[in-house]
Amino acid sequence: MEEKITRRIRVYGIVQGVGFRPTVSRHAVKNEITGSVCNKGPYVEIFAQGTEAQLDGFLDDLKNRPPKRAAILKMNIESEEHPVPYKTFEIIESEKTKGEIFVSPDIAICEECKEEMYDPANRRYLHPFINCTCCGPRLTILDSLPYDRERTSMKEFPMCPECESEYHDPATRRYDAQPVCCNECGPEVYLIGREERGREAITYTRKVIRSGGIVAIKGIGGFHLCCDATNEEAVRTLRERKRRPAKPFAVMARDMGAVRNECEVTEIQAKVLTGHQKPILLLERKNGGNIAPSVAPDNPKIGMMLPYAPVQLLLFQYDDGIEMPDCLVMTSGNTSGAPICRDDEEAVAELSHLCECILSHDRKIRIRSDDSVMDYYQEEPYMIRRSRGYAPLPFMVSNPWKGQVLAVGGELKNTFCIGVDGRFYPSPYVGDLEDLRTVKALKETIGRLETLLEVQPQTVVCDLHPRYNSTAIAEELGLPVLKVQHHYAHILSCMAENDCQDPVIGVSFDGTGYGTDGTVWGGEILAADYGGFTRIGSIAPFLQIGGDISAKEGWRIAVSLIYGYIGEKETAKKIILELGLCGEAEAQVQLTMAERKLNAIVSTSAGRLFDGVSAILGIRRLSTFEGEASTTLEFAAEAYEKAKGHLAAAREAFAEGCDDLLLEDQDDRMILNTTGLVQRIVEKRIAGEDAGRLAYEFHAGLARQIVVACIRARKENGRNQVALSGGVFQNQLLLRMTDELLKKEGFQVLRHSMIPPNDGGIALGQAAYAMYRINTDNCKTTTEADWTDRKSEL
Repeated sequence: MEEKITRRIRVYGIVQGVGFRPTVSRHAVKNEITGSVCNKGPYVEIFAQGTEAQLDGFLDDLKNRPPKRAAILKMNIESEEHPVPYKTFEIIESEKTKGEIFVSPDIAICEECKEEMYDPANRRYLHPFINCTCCGPRLTILDSLPYDRERTSMKEFPMCPECESEYHDPATRRYDAQPVCCNECGPEVYLIGREERGREAITYTRKVIRSGGIVAIKGIGGFHLCCDATNEEAVRTLRERKRRPAKPFAVMARDMGAVRNECEVTEIQAKVLTGHQKPILLLERKNGGNIAPSVAPDNPKIGMMLPYAPVQLLLFQYDDGIEMPDCLVMTSGNTSGAPICRDDEEAVAELSHLCECILSHDRKIRIRSDDSVMDYYQEEPYMIRRSRGYAPLPFMVSNPWKGQVLAVGGELKNTFCIGVDGRFYPSPYVGDLEDLRTVKALKETIGRLETLLEVQPQTVVCDLHPRYNSTAIAEELGLPVLKVQHHYAHILSCMAENDCQDPVIGVSFDGTGYGTDGTVWGGEILAADYGGFTRIGSIAPFLQIGGDISAKEGWRIAVSLIYGYIGEKETAKKIILELGLCGEAEAQVQLTMAERKLNAIVSTSAGRLFDGVSAILGIRRLSTFEGEASTTLEFAAEAYEKAKGHLAAAREAFAEGCDDLLLEDQDDRMILNTTGLVQRIVEKRIAGEDAGRLAYEFHAGLARQIVVACIRARKENGRNQVALSGGVFQNQLLLRMTDELLKKEGFQVLRHSMIPPNDGGIALGQAAYAMYRINTDNCKTTTEADWTDRKSEL
């Protein structure tokens, strides 16, 4: 008889809430292994006893046939010298253990559950909360680890005998599935303030949508506002009620057929749309589709997603005879600036005036989780908002760091990040911290995620801006505080995502960030590593006049840019009036403010530069949401390129101004000659040249200036890696032009993929910097003066 041996196996990764233990049990039975499997919290521990051949087969199954939604990141295998004999293989009760923790995000409904939900013979027919070991809520219902029912919001719903039988039967799809339930024992949907519950509530909601009304619907991570996306009047009504004139709405389609009717979809994009994360994907709009124009005004793309929660599928298909549209607007359920609503009290207070009815349910949401938004660049994901389906999966770096840190992120598009040794856990999307409700949500979510990850941070890190609410939160925690310059944090986030330890040239272009000199930064070239940075270049400084209002009124930036290169009021006013930027009285006021520097701050904001050029070209004078003028400028340039042809457009644009001075030198840095670029654009526009062509020429000129600055930097510091980050690099035309030109010059280009380039990604960079600091100099508080001191270290 062949000798039996025993192995102790510890499996790390996404092994919580994905049916890992039941799968291990099935593999053990198949290979005639005895022993046990236990969920320890940070990992799954297996004792496997059998012959060498049986163990080899078991380990092969474990590595190559894990559960569908699992991700094995590490597996430790040790021999047991004094094993106890095992008669069977058992799943034993979870135990708490310290160690590396990986929390599963929420998982979209699987195909098997979908089939059961629409099978009239199945006892879960039309069940709004159907789930199994492979799908359903995870993060949003979790109180603590290990992931067991009593530590989730499902503990309030005792299982019926049938569900309990499935839960304990290794042969079923719901073996050890913590949220398992059915129509008899699970949560229930209902209409707030009305009598309808269950099926009557769903039918009423469908009737309201079909008749052109607006409804609020509670999903997995919060509420959505929903209406018929093919009904122009309904969409316009939603815009009016939500006071959202132009910002695109997300659309949920019935199925892939409906998506393909409206948008161009590549094979890779289709896999993401139908996968288990189901983000919103930004897809090229087809001509002749049925989606109302007001869903995404003047935008060549539509944000599309497929249903990921059972109740969303039931909105499209139910047995009540109501014919529903193939596409529904599904936008975050909140008032402008506030976090997504997650309970009835918030929904009534914030959404009841926006909709005809509110479809809610009684399963509590522990952590808000808005929909993730993803674009694609060169057939690879390019994340715009990382949240449901992805957070809080960690990013890991190879640096041998030890410690625990909290990074509170930025003021806009806030996410925070918890760092534990070389693992960094970005949070779900929180929102803009200008609203105190979002500040409250941030504090609450930080506390909950710290509990889940069993973290007690040694230090907290925040933005350098002294008046940000995120800074105030950091300073209230009673921990040592590190303050990190905004654009430097962008570059570090790109380095951390790419696991880059080498010094880089950082190109950090965005809207606004507080500079170490007290001015507004936003178009920066940095020499950076984890130890610090030097500002080695920027776009040409200009006066940002009018305070915060200039971020919404790009014509004010345009006036300032024109006055900046002319330097004389009357000539500038003549050009301003000829371009139709404003009336004579407004021009006089703006020019006087510029001349006297009233309510004006020196700025190198690339985002505002784009706004100003958009106004100069007559594309957008005003923005009703962040980035509207800039993105519309990009769309005009892309439309020109598409009509002209990529190669022909590029030849013309890059031939323009080749002999121009692209860089100037100041005492402390290179200056990109964006002033000259703007002047050329103004002169050509006045001469009657096409706005689309000039928009394209502006992108090409700026990309070329960036690359020339990087070439100069490489000559001076020997660095050959360039990191591209900041919200301006959501602009795929600028990204592509810059990326291609840099590679042509022999640079290695680092860019984002699964972390947003915008402010939603800077918390990762903040956390990486804090981790570096506590591993090198015991983490003192950083002041603005420290940044100046650190220049000499680079």
